[in-house]
Amino acid sequence: MVMIFAKLRGLLRPSPYLEEKLDSPSLRKEYNYWRIRIFSGIYVGYALFYFTRKSFAFSMPFLSEELGFNKWELGLVASVLSITYGVSKFLSGVLGDKSNPRYFMAFGLILTGIANFAMGSSSLLWVFLLAWGCNGWFQGWGWPGCAKQLTHWYSQSERGRWWSFMSTSQNLGGGLIPIVVATSATLLGWRWGFYVPGCLALCGGLLLMVQLRDTPQSLGLPAIEKFRNDYPPGKREKEKVELSAKEILWTYVITNRWMWVLAGLSFLVYVIRLAVNDWGMSYLIEVKGYPKIQAGTCVSFFELGGFLGCITGGWLSDLVFRGRRNPISVIFLIGVLAVLVAFRWIPFSSSIVASLFFALFGFFIFGPQNIIGLAAAELSHKKAAGTATGFTGCFSYLGAAAAGGPMGAIIKEWGWDAFLLTLGICSAAGALLMLPLWSLKTRKEESAVETAVKELIPVAQENAVESKTTEKV
Repeated sequence: MVMIFAKLRGLLRPSPYLEEKLDSPSLRKEYNYWRIRIFSGIYVGYALFYFTRKSFAFSMPFLSEELGFNKWELGLVASVLSITYGVSKFLSGVLGDKSNPRYFMAFGLILTGIANFAMGSSSLLWVFLLAWGCNGWFQGWGWPGCAKQLTHWYSQSERGRWWSFMSTSQNLGGGLIPIVVATSATLLGWRWGFYVPGCLALCGGLLLMVQLRDTPQSLGLPAIEKFRNDYPPGKREKEKVELSAKEILWTYVITNRWMWVLAGLSFLVYVIRLAVNDWGMSYLIEVKGYPKIQAGTCVSFFELGGFLGCITGGWLSDLVFRGRRNPISVIFLIGVLAVLVAFRWIPFSSSIVASLFFALFGFFIFGPQNIIGLAAAELSHKKAAGTATGFTGCFSYLGAAAAGGPMGAIIKEWGWDAFLLTLGICSAAGALLMLPLWSLKTRKEESAVETAVKELIPVAQENAVESKTTEKV
């Protein structure tokens, strides 16, 4: 056992830097090959993480019918995952920044698959709570690896678009999971709603071990900034200097005031997102009378809209707002509020209209959700990206927890109108929170100004001395 633990610990350590290869056409070809290979790996891997995270949400109608669970009990299980995932996302962010994402991410995906098998093998509430809590903990091993890969293999001027495209992996997984779970549970029984995602996760974990590598330097390649000659404004970060866990956590996250603002926004956005995603199928079944498979298909358009929202938000923040991320949050949350009003007051029975509404919800919710993580990574240090996104992610899943049991209690006591009103309040509060920060620029941009001023001061002093000398002459 000790030998196994030591072996696993060795695999999780960051890979050492190799001697840098000389620049050549073959090096550039190799670099681009690894960029595509690693991106495709984390894209598929994170989509499968989402599969094993949302399998319960779309099994809830079946569990309610076949096992007799009420909304409070179902919401409680959903909240347990949100709490453990939120805490794990923060703590695993620190660990992920100090680990090799190739194995860290792969082990997490395999363990979430095992948790899904445990869910499908029991009918007891306490087992569900335990297994789903463990699933939440290992879910936290997914995104830190993605954040580390994105910040080391893609430079700042291109990262907004790559980050946004990477974020659509959860929309791919989220769009397929309601159809897969609803179909599997209807045809084979509710347990297969967990077994199928579990099998996919085990295969995906093995794929990640084959597909991924650590940093470019671990393959003898130059840092991405050097490769693309794309250094961020201000001082260049020293690639070969490893930050201590204390520096990562305290200097670049805890004492950074912007992280706390982003954390508050993340809480509100995730209340909205998880409430719409987890309770949307039940709303269509109970309020609109849709059959289960039809309701699951309508909700799957939430992820299609989210796919487009992620891409649009990243594109606008890069090319229209020139790296300012907060305007996206304000504009898109106002859009969420408008869709909520229309969803409540426009009568509809068509599944096409329902699908359109869920697509619009996804579009406006996933825009700011994606931008929060990107802003957090850019407002910290390159080697603290996992911790920064994990910190905001911790508050995200506190919000997700509020969308579980507490939201189930609201629906039970006051009905679905109270549910929609709560989401409207969260949307308005999020937009108002970010409105004063509309023009906030990243720390890197601010440091660039500071650096420029520092460089200009000696020049100004030298010119002043020369001027005085000339006057004397």
